[in-house]
Amino acid sequence: MLELVLALIVFVLSHVLPMHGPWRLCLEQRLGVRGFLLGYSLLSLMIIAWLVKAFLQAPFVLLWPWYSAAAWIPVLVMPFACVLVVAGISSRNPFSLGLGGAGYDAEHPGIVSVTRHPVMWAIVLWALAHIPVNGDLAAVLFFGLMLMLGLIGTQTIERNRRGRHNAAHWASLHAGTVNIPRLRARVDWAGIGRWRLSGGVALYVVLLFAHEAVIGLAPPPLAH
Repeated sequence: MLELVLALIVFVLSHVLPMHGPWRLCLEQRLGVRGFLLGYSLLSLMIIAWLVKAFLQAPFVLLWPWYSAAAWIPVLVMPFACVLVVAGISSRNPFSLGLGGAGYDAEHPGIVSVTRHPVMWAIVLWALAHIPVNGDLAAVLFFGLMLMLGLIGTQTIERNRRGRHNAAHWASLHAGTVNIPRLRARVDWAGIGRWRLSGGVALYVVLLFAHEAVIGLAPPPLAH
């Protein structure tokens, strides 16, 4: 458990410190924007790998009993998370994670018409859906942290992006968009594209069938 707690602390610091305005500016000046993003991505992957390892090896401390019905929550929620993450990382977005804001068309915002932060909300849905079915201390610490970072991340990333635009331009981009995801009459389905929806479904199917091999537990539709 000590290793898990240490990994969680390092994970939080690795996401908070480099994104602090003066720190990030200094790192970008030394490494260049691309160098900073590459280095930060590699560092994040290494820390995430350590965090997952520590989570899987942490002792089991039961907080609440397991209920079979709760296992259906991730099964039902994860399709939406998968669509959000596929659409988010493959779309132009001046507000959050993705291909960047260059070429973003506010008249055809794609997934941004649902939320300005599709990837972060995918993380929130993933974490939130997995807490009820994992009633042990290590899981609550792990998924709880991911839930917190996902919620805080929508604000942190947006503050960083806002500093790269003048007030008038930012206001024009921001108009008509929302943070908390919701389906509205003006969702830009054409901008999202069938291939992103299909890609999200395909990712969900892969995760569903790989879950037992990776985690050691089959989701309800595949459980024997």
